Amino acid sequence: MNYIVIATIAYFLVALEVILDKFLLSSKRVSHPAIYTFYSGLLTAFVFFMVPFSFHSMSIWFAWVSLITGMIFTYGILALFFAINKSEASRVMPVVGAIIPIMTFVLSVIFLAERLRNIQLFGVLALIVGGLLISFDLPLKNKKKFFKGFRFSIIAGILLGLEVTLFKYLSDYDTFANVFIWTRWGVTLGALSLLLIPNWRKAILNSFGGFHHSEKRHHQTGGLFVINKILGGAGSILTKKAITLGSATVVSALVSTEYVFILLIGLIMSFQFPKIFQEKENVMDIIQKIISIVIISIGVILISLRHKI
Repeated sequence: MNYIVIATIAYFLVALEVILDKFLLSSKRVSHPAIYTFYSGLLTAFVFFMVPFSFHSMSIWFAWVSLITGMIFTYGILALFFAINKSEASRVMPVVGAIIPIMTFVLSVIFLAERLRNIQLFGVLALIVGGLLISFDLPLKNKKKFFKGFRFSIIAGILLGLEVTLFKYLSDYDTFANVFIWTRWGVTLGALSLLLIPNWRKAILNSFGGFHHSEKRHHQTGGLFVINKILGGAGSILTKKAITLGSATVVSALVSTEYVFILLIGLIMSFQFPKIFQEKENVMDIIQKIISIVIISIGVILISLRHKI
């Protein structure tokens, strides 16, 4: 199968995951983003099955960095869930998608000694412009110009960008599989650390009783959650497969299809669940989002051209 087709399927699956995240959080089937993050983190325990095949010990330094990297990922996902819970997924994901490569690029230049090129600077500029354009609620008639959840989107992008850079740093010194196992343990530790916050601990412990819903609704929620994480995992695996078969630059640039899928699916779902999917359906707002997605996509392409002339 063509790697572009594989990448497109991967981003479609990730888009479905984001939409389900929004549904489960905003429909109050899961009452708090911390609960959702906690269970998402615990699901990473599946890496224990990989231990007999790919695991080996690390130095104390790299072990600590690996665990911290995983914890940073958990907190980034927590911020992302807060943002998705507060606002439209079609606004949140492009902003996060713009911040991550900017953060990764800046940190790579500073700490990984990657050289800055003019074309990449244009890419950074495009990401900033596209991210800002989709962030504004147009027309600018009120004092609150940015969408709800904008700050959480920025925090999520910064943390996830930091996690990507640290993962790259670790992968330069060890195998991908071993780094993946160690960092996933960090993700689980990050999930458990949420219990240190009293209000979050109370909400998480109360969720063990079935989210205060009927048994049938509880089982439906659990089933949707597991299916959702399977979609996300399949999307991630297919993305990595597409990169191995073709151009990493092209695959990275195709992330714009994920934003388009989120926009279209969100619009469709807003007719069925208007209180959950608050997607604006006027023409000007859709045009604003499409233009923003195009600009962000151009930025991703330009910033990905690290090894091109």
